[in-house]
Amino acid sequence: MTTTVTAGVLEVPDARLHYEVRGAGPTLVLVGAPMDATAFAPIADLMSRDFRVVTTDPRGIRRSRLTDPDQDSTPELRADDLSRLLTHLDAGPAAVFGSSGGAVTALALVQAHPEQVHTLIAHEPPVEEMLEDRDRRHANTEDVIATYLSGDVLGAWQKFFTYAGIELPEGALEYMFGRERDAQSVADERYWFAHELRGTDRFRPDIAALRASGARLIVGIGAESTGQSCDLTSRALAAELGIEPTIFPGDHTGFADDPDGFAPRLRAVLSGE
Repeated sequence: MTTTVTAGVLEVPDARLHYEVRGAGPTLVLVGAPMDATAFAPIADLMSRDFRVVTTDPRGIRRSRLTDPDQDSTPELRADDLSRLLTHLDAGPAAVFGSSGGAVTALALVQAHPEQVHTLIAHEPPVEEMLEDRDRRHANTEDVIATYLSGDVLGAWQKFFTYAGIELPEGALEYMFGRERDAQSVADERYWFAHELRGTDRFRPDIAALRASGARLIVGIGAESTGQSCDLTSRALAAELGIEPTIFPGDHTGFADDPDGFAPRLRAVLSGE
């Protein structure tokens, strides 16, 4: 089945936000950071059979250009962008699935604009502020950023995956980041390290505001993420919210690695099963 994709650009403060809409029905927003709309396209196509699916390139990434390319990206700014987009599309209240940094964006959205979200699925948010060893973890993030900005790209990625508790197959790091890559991918990577990673990792959810939002709150964890950093942060967040984590197929990027396997679980969770 061919999926019709309608792309648009929304002017937001200091940026032009690229977005895409698929399907019809209740609105489902798929949010990443730094993952862009392209990374969500396969699962967006699948979910568009039942939902009006909205995806975006977060500010500073790919087609969402900034007025000032050196402006930092914070969860609050990205949440404001999403709020403006939902208003522009007359799409709220919506269900929002955010993964990784996108889950942090979604948490910030619910805190600031609870009227626009009826269901939040925060899939593996890296909310390191929830952990007792937050200071050590923040120091690790600073080490990763400094290593990247020194020009040691492979060294930065190696540290990132080590600190995150993610084991890569032998040779995978060099395959992913050691080969010649297109200029846009490199630019997005640099923006993430230099202007996005720090603000995302240091975001502290407002538990009282989340509880008072009225939204159905779900914290998702990949079945294969046990022991990884985002497994720990997600479990800490769920505990603070007084809910049990919801398990999804795969690991941190299960929705992108196996969208056919992930979509049925996402549908079931959205329907309350």
